[in-house]
Amino acid sequence: MAVMTAPIHIERVKTSRRASIDFNNLGFGNYISDHMSLTEYSNGSWGETKIVPYGDLTLSPAMLALHYGQAIFEGMKAFKNKDGQIIIFRPQRHLQRMNKSLERMCMPLLSEELFMSSLTTLLEVDADWIPTNEGSSLYLRPFMFASEAKLGVKISDEYKFIILTSPVGPYFSKAVKVKVEEEFVRAAEGGTGFVKCAGNYGGAFYPTMLAQKQGFDQVLWTDSKEHKYIDESGAMNVMFVLNGKLVTPKLLSSLLDGVTRDSILTMSESMGIQKEERRVSVAEIEEGFKNGTLTEAFGVGTAAVVSPIASISIHGRNYELPPVGPDSFQLRAKKKLNDIRMGYEADVHGWNYILPK
Repeated sequence: MAVMTAPIHIERVKTSRRASIDFNNLGFGNYISDHMSLTEYSNGSWGETKIVPYGDLTLSPAMLALHYGQAIFEGMKAFKNKDGQIIIFRPQRHLQRMNKSLERMCMPLLSEELFMSSLTTLLEVDADWIPTNEGSSLYLRPFMFASEAKLGVKISDEYKFIILTSPVGPYFSKAVKVKVEEEFVRAAEGGTGFVKCAGNYGGAFYPTMLAQKQGFDQVLWTDSKEHKYIDESGAMNVMFVLNGKLVTPKLLSSLLDGVTRDSILTMSESMGIQKEERRVSVAEIEEGFKNGTLTEAFGVGTAAVVSPIASISIHGRNYELPPVGPDSFQLRAKKKLNDIRMGYEADVHGWNYILPK
């Protein structure tokens, strides 16, 4: 991936906060690194990118993003591999998805040069914030929002593009209990389900909260028309091992095109399992429980890579999945992805962008 190196202004913190962080007890998203990347859009073009100390922004309460929801983000990770090199996992794929989100939300697109130069310069400045403990990483949060101050309903003419980074520890996701959602809808075809926009997540809070009060951890979203087909698991894509095959809902305009989803599907052939991307009905999943052909179900996403599902409630009846063992596909896929990132396995797909030293 060729990246031009436009000069970027860097304002460093006077005193780093790194020494105050317990890198053996990071959790997820609890800490923000010393610096952030900031680029502003106005008069039809992007201005100069700056790396500045992480801190509060001065914004107008009339800012359009607060009133009409023009706000999108991405979630990515950077690592230090076994040779100490800094790598970003599949940044070009994330940029492609971010630009799809921006286009749908009528926001200015990002060039590869702007995106990658902002990201790599920020990582160079805060390289010491990349954790090296096993399973740890630096979470990357590029996001953009409409910053023009005006109460009229309109497409904004001004935007801020910011990148934050956060050191995160291993995400030991316990097996979760989920329920098939038959009343509320995450997204409808033709809407913004394929977009990582803020409103999608805010709109999912209420049904998820209700499910949690019923003793579940998450919901399995279903289609908006009939609640007949599986869409996603919580805020992640969902996969099943059914009849010995890796099965996942095919991408529609109501589903997010997950990068982890794509990575696992791409690896599946070399892992000796057939894949199917198609409509997956609730009835098929229930039948898989009854006849024993459903052996695994799990969410996939950037944070946890895989999130095992322990049980699924269908029409009020709880079905238990077999315990996840070391030979399960989901754990083998998680390990393979980690080995590619760390350099223990050849990166035959060219997924790792390695920062030059």
